[in-house]
Amino acid sequence: MAAAAGTAHAQTTRPPNIVLVMTDDQGYGDLACLGNPVVKTPNLDRLHGESRRFTDFHVSPTCAPTRCALLTGKHEFRSGITHTILERERMSLQATTIAQVLQGAGYSTGIFGKWHLGDDDDRQPGKRGFGEVFVHGCGGIGQDYPGTCSDAPGNTYFDPVIRHNGVFERTHGFCTDVFFGQAQQWIEAQRHSEKPFFAYITPNAPHEPLSCPAEYRRMYEGLGLPEATQTYFGMVTNIDDNVGRLVSRLTDWGLERNTLFIFMTDNGGTGGVKVFNAGMRGAKVTPWNGGTRVPAFFRWPGKIAPGDAGQLAAHIDLFPTFAELAGVSLPESMKLDGRSLVPALLDAKAPWEHRLLFTHVGRWAKGKAAESKYANCSVRSGVFNMVRLTAAKPWELYDLQEDPGETKDIAATKPEFVARMDAAYSAWWNEVLPALENEDAVGPPVAPYKKAYWKQFGGGPGVYP
Repeated sequence: MAAAAGTAHAQTTRPPNIVLVMTDDQGYGDLACLGNPVVKTPNLDRLHGESRRFTDFHVSPTCAPTRCALLTGKHEFRSGITHTILERERMSLQATTIAQVLQGAGYSTGIFGKWHLGDDDDRQPGKRGFGEVFVHGCGGIGQDYPGTCSDAPGNTYFDPVIRHNGVFERTHGFCTDVFFGQAQQWIEAQRHSEKPFFAYITPNAPHEPLSCPAEYRRMYEGLGLPEATQTYFGMVTNIDDNVGRLVSRLTDWGLERNTLFIFMTDNGGTGGVKVFNAGMRGAKVTPWNGGTRVPAFFRWPGKIAPGDAGQLAAHIDLFPTFAELAGVSLPESMKLDGRSLVPALLDAKAPWEHRLLFTHVGRWAKGKAAESKYANCSVRSGVFNMVRLTAAKPWELYDLQEDPGETKDIAATKPEFVARMDAAYSAWWNEVLPALENEDAVGPPVAPYKKAYWKQFGGGPGVYP
């Protein structure tokens, strides 16, 4: 993939550094700047004020699917991912990631935190375009499932064992602090390099199990919140402090004016939804607006003016956006589902061609892919969200402009529109169904991630040296 001299919107000099922070299970409503009356997020609020904010930005309903779609620029089903466990979280080896594209264009690339796209050896991030790798295994620290999806045995959020460029390291501190701290060290080491860098920072917080330093939980005592909610918001505020420190360091190092800094989350809300969900219906693992809409802040001082952008945008758009900024010409054969956000970043009122966004929660029982076509899916078209929960129930249609809480089904008033959208959805489903390569996969009796851990430290099943 050759680097082009530049496009109409891309940089004509050295391309920008890119820092992408994506938190785990934090919802749109878990930020004070977006209306939450309880959570303390002063640094993210400041970032919001300094950024182009996409107000209608969507991801997949769960974490591994979002990560795959973001890195490939295509719906996750096209890369075989239909779940977060049971071998169905493994990104196809045929997929090309934006990290590979940027690496080929001369970028240094690093990932810090959660990978969750395959824990077997040939799917590690170091083989998918990342030169610096500092990650935990599975979908969360300490998680363990049958097959390949697993983490270091006995791992916890405090002093976690992290795999650093293939070698396990015992770290010290709370996991979010550890990931941001390592990312900062790496970014500082890049500051005098001639090469631009891509830092993909993916903390596993505030994903369950809920845990945070005691001082953060105490910030939410006395508010009548359950202890679990106190801890959840404490994890969010800890993220906020880390984002604030990182943005400050970029300024101190003289990097901020040539660095695109992005903050987003990986699916709809979880632990904070009962407190505030921005008036939306649904949460993680649902096809409703509240299951896919997330915050998306793009900060680039001197290049991108702060303010809201209302274009219907998604995680699949980051791949072509980064490629354009890096001056990379993508071959048409890649057939991305996403489109570059650069026009909307430069002009919030830029023309934006109509599009459809397809969502499917997946997670069907083994062997049930074909018959799950209409199970927990949706189609976005303009202001309309068309939702279907089972094959036995008809499509429901909601006008998000008039009814943001998705309470009034208007499908009966627009039968021709529903029929057109159903035909488009069926055509899409028929395209992606043959790509579901993991549906019959059988994992090994012992996960390779744990094998590597035991090879380094000794021990075996049930032994945590």
